[in-house]
Amino acid sequence: MRKFNLLSEYPTSKSIRYVGSNLRTIKHRIIASERDREFYDGDRNYGYGGFKYDGRWKKIASRICEEYKLGNKSSFLQLGCEKGFLLHDIKNIFTDINIFGLETSDYAIKNSMKDINKSIKKTNNYLKLDFADNKFDFILAIGVVYTHSISDAILCLKEIQRVGKGKSFVNLASYENKNDYWMFKQWSLLGTTILQENEWIEILKHCSYTGDYFFTNAYTLNLKSK
Repeated sequence: MRKFNLLSEYPTSKSIRYVGSNLRTIKHRIIASERDREFYDGDRNYGYGGFKYDGRWKKIASRICEEYKLGNKSSFLQLGCEKGFLLHDIKNIFTDINIFGLETSDYAIKNSMKDINKSIKKTNNYLKLDFADNKFDFILAIGVVYTHSISDAILCLKEIQRVGKGKSFVNLASYENKNDYWMFKQWSLLGTTILQENEWIEILKHCSYTGDYFFTNAYTLNLKSK
């Protein structure tokens, strides 16, 4: 188990993301929870505000392949693969790699990249993965684990551990103080379990998790109250 910022080269805006009571309200969260068109390609208060391929995952794809020593004979699974941008970039590096994506959104799958659409499977949840033990060389779950309750987050982590060979990466929602907590809670449309870092580590140990992890918080997202 290692704390490792796999996404350090992901290009993010340096502009401040403002949070407030009139932004991302409960009405927005209700719509976002459907993970339909509004979440991906609607107004920013509902989610991404336009989710289009622009190549920003290329560096991350290269880093994953290098860091975890993946190749044409490897198997790769992404939980919550959305429109498959990262899967597309991984496939462009190793054309014969076995890639699999799981996604709960019909809209995302329907609008996924054509070259990897057949590699994406619809799932109702990430709590019971329909794969054999130790199947995958690497498993990625970005923005997935912390959208569950604690009990379901534990189930999700245990499943990641079960179907993988020990190499994986998850990001987890964290906070240091009350202000951090409320800023993240106001920003995150689907985030459910927001814990202190040491609390997450206890959960990872409980799950016998052996992969890598990093924390998403108000600081990494550059949040500020409006």
